[in-house]
Amino acid sequence: MKTLGIIGGIGPESTMDYYRQIIAAYREQRQDGSYPAIIINSIDLNKIRDLVTANALADLTAHLVAEVQRLARAGADFGLLAANTPHIVFDDLHRHSPIPLLSIVQATCDAAKVRGLRRLGLLGTRFTMQGRFFPDVFARAGMTLAVPTADEQDYVHDKYMDELVNGIFLPETRERLLEIIDRLKEREDIQGVILGGTELPLILRDAASRDIPFLDTTQIHVRAAVARMLC
Repeated sequence: MKTLGIIGGIGPESTMDYYRQIIAAYREQRQDGSYPAIIINSIDLNKIRDLVTANALADLTAHLVAEVQRLARAGADFGLLAANTPHIVFDDLHRHSPIPLLSIVQATCDAAKVRGLRRLGLLGTRFTMQGRFFPDVFARAGMTLAVPTADEQDYVHDKYMDELVNGIFLPETRERLLEIIDRLKEREDIQGVILGGTELPLILRDAASRDIPFLDTTQIHVRAAVARMLC
């Protein structure tokens, strides 16, 4: 069995969710009472947020490379970032990483392709909704992405950073997020929506389907990681 290394803490709530889900998914596959080998390097969310906000992408890459190197020295065979936004530098990070890295974006694209989805909505931080790292990967698979309006993006981003990453999950925020998804479906005729922030499933995971599937990027990433651990 391979040892998984996780860059966590970006944010802490979703890192805990990753750990719980990995244990559960592993034990579904390996029903012998054993547990998976996991190394978590919990880093400072504020440091990542400041670098992304400043568009200091070279510095962000260098910082993440150093943190992945710590995982490699600790014995990780492969790794992942337990967040979507840092994938803004995933290609450069992957090139400089001492261990293979499992992309949440590629894993989500693969899951959407299996479902036969061609046009999807994307929710996440402002950096994720406005960045190219999701659309570029999906475009290579013949899929297109749509995002909320500018005002809606501001709302999603602010609630994400002010509430969700701090473990605050309010009913009124949940309802507004669902309304944004409904309007996105009406405007853009999407076939599904990508919860492109690993805190979003924590508030929307048990939401009504809204007649379209929700692609839980955490769950998708976890299942890809467990498959890699066991191969």
